Amino acid sequence: MEHHQSSVEKFEKFIWKVENFSHLKSYVIYSEPFVLGGYPWRIILYPKGEVEAEESLSIYLEAVKTDNMSEGWSRDVKYKFHIFNQFDANMTTTKESMIEFKAYDDQWGCSSFMPLVDKLLDLKKGFIVNDVCMVGVEIFVRKSTQEKQVNRSVTLTFESLAGPIEVETLVPKIEDPCPNLKTLSPDCHEPTIDPDTELFTALGRVLYFLKTRKVKDMNEKTCKELQVLWDELKKFKFDLTWLEPQVQSALGIHRVLEKAMEVEKMKENVVVLELETEKLKTKLSAAEVNLEVERDLWKAKGIKEIDFDSELGP
Repeated sequence: MEHHQSSVEKFEKFIWKVENFSHLKSYVIYSEPFVLGGYPWRIILYPKGEVEAEESLSIYLEAVKTDNMSEGWSRDVKYKFHIFNQFDANMTTTKESMIEFKAYDDQWGCSSFMPLVDKLLDLKKGFIVNDVCMVGVEIFVRKSTQEKQVNRSVTLTFESLAGPIEVETLVPKIEDPCPNLKTLSPDCHEPTIDPDTELFTALGRVLYFLKTRKVKDMNEKTCKELQVLWDELKKFKFDLTWLEPQVQSALGIHRVLEKAMEVEKMKENVVVLELETEKLKTKLSAAEVNLEVERDLWKAKGIKEIDFDSELGP
């Protein structure tokens, strides 16, 4: 059976949040299965590269087998892979291909997607933040043969050494709301501006602010600027629990600095008062010495010292 797709290239998206990236021990990792363009897929990622000597990230798209496939199925697919830059969305690394997936050739991708040491793993570049790497794929299926589109809960079959492994996945309905980064629904109408780009741009602004602002430079104006950026980012309903403590800490810096300045000013006042006290003590000591000298002179002249307390009386 042959399925013809619309001539309009409507890409559907899936984003995979890979956590604890630097601690991954596996040579290869797999995303959860997802459905785009009416067909099931998964992403295959080699965190240290498929060929270790090349020192490049390797990434592949796999057409997952289902009961809807006939023996000679094929699928013309245009797809784009993304490794998102979390500092600046404009720096996101993207590669695009148009490939025919077949029953005997169901994995396609790139063995050298991007350099590891000089780019991906360099924390200053912004591709890995808080040990999280954001991987995305966009898919447009031009046409397919000998298979039916998935329109219900399906069983996805993976081959392993122990034999086939079956995993169920739910295909979202058309009326489902547009997804955030954790939702698999492909059927949302695309807005004028790509929401994923908006999200990562907003996230990049906050991360760039935190990266470039120094504590000593924080003031009321910069705190308000950060609050505006943070409020814009929170509108996307993305999980920001990993970032919120840093932002709240930065927002509280101004108050801390004000208190610190008050304390420093009080310390300076104490120092001034201590100096004044020392001066007064010195003057008092000199006055007491002078008084003793005057008394000795009076006694030498036979002048009787007056007891002012007794003279004045009560």
